[in-house]
Amino acid sequence: MRRATTGWLVSVAAAVAVATGAVTYAVADGDGGPADLVVPAAESADAGFARDMAVHHQQAVEMSYIVRDRTKDEDVRRLAYDIAQTQANQRGMLLGWLDLWELPKVSEKPPMAWMGMADAPVGEDGALMPGMATHSELARLGKARGKQAEVMFLRLMIAHHKGGVHMAEGCLKRCVVGAERRLARSMVASQQSEIDLMTDMVKERGATP
Repeated sequence: MRRATTGWLVSVAAAVAVATGAVTYAVADGDGGPADLVVPAAESADAGFARDMAVHHQQAVEMSYIVRDRTKDEDVRRLAYDIAQTQANQRGMLLGWLDLWELPKVSEKPPMAWMGMADAPVGEDGALMPGMATHSELARLGKARGKQAEVMFLRLMIAHHKGGVHMAEGCLKRCVVGAERRLARSMVASQQSEIDLMTDMVKERGATP
């Protein structure tokens, strides 16, 4: 009976994997532990999220290092350092999974296609995905100093985090790899918390979020 039940579970997991565009080498337990050995297909939601979020994170790291050198405010500098370190580490995980899955880091499809947003217009001036800053905005941030730089950074990062939360929630709806789903869930929680914090920080500086 135990063997029959186990075999049925494996069959169900395989069927689910085929339906979601993944290959399963063992029983996948969703958000679970060592049994989760799903290898997604090249154009799956898992691969798309890993690629797009890696790009999204890279810009957050860039903005954080820009503002760190343009203000002496310890709260902003500490926040920028935390964001840079966290998102650089997460980016490494996302790219590492693509290497592990032996999948390309660049897709022929437009950004966000894995979320069903392939027809969405790409933002102007280098903003490839929702929430991303434009080249012009990054240039202005690079020239700002003091409170102006702080407010500009906080506003840009609030929008950036909102875009990141949207993408992570999309992964939670579509991704099948347990480790990636756990990362997406942690992103939603941590970035929403930082959005609340940064909103208060903007107000403390006499500006509107």
